[in-house]
Amino acid sequence: MSDPLAVQFVNAREWRQGPMAATPVDGYRALVEWARKAELFGRTEADRLSREAESRPSEAEAAWERARRLREATYRILSAQGEGRHPESADLAVLNESLGEGAARRHLRSTAEGLCWTWVEAPDCGLDWMLWPVAYSAAELVTGSEADRVKSCPAEGCGWIFVDRSRNRSRRWCDMQSCGNREKARRHYHRGRERTETTASDAS
Repeated sequence: MSDPLAVQFVNAREWRQGPMAATPVDGYRALVEWARKAELFGRTEADRLSREAESRPSEAEAAWERARRLREATYRILSAQGEGRHPESADLAVLNESLGEGAARRHLRSTAEGLCWTWVEAPDCGLDWMLWPVAYSAAELVTGSEADRVKSCPAEGCGWIFVDRSRNRSRRWCDMQSCGNREKARRHYHRGRERTETTASDAS
């Protein structure tokens, strides 16, 4: 099962902690490409939004700023959830603002698999309508059955959010192949260094 859309959104930022966290690596174009890869829309809509952004650069910049605010507020809300803390009211206000903007466009649709939520586009939707399903995903995650499974990766320099779906809730890393192995190697290195320093100290 893939991560909820909100988790994918906050993890779109490559680095969450450490000196690399301040490196700007995104913008409105990156937002559109992320949404396309997340299958919120196809290439046709992505191209349309890109053209609109080129002709309305100030609106595109404002849309990106709203996306950035929502991403960071959602990250802090999910981090607080994972640590058993109450989220800040200012972060909830950012999320609620996006929820309110999308409320009038949210409709039930019948599919082959059953009923599902969808968002009805309109000419006045603007350039950031892809944020509405992200906001609803975040709201459903923190109020749903997996709310107590939200965790933040403790690996140095990471901090990515994940949902621990392991049977005994023992998952620790966002990805064992990357952060897990890197942290194991780091701990092994430090243990070896400590043994070497202890041996040298004893010898002297």
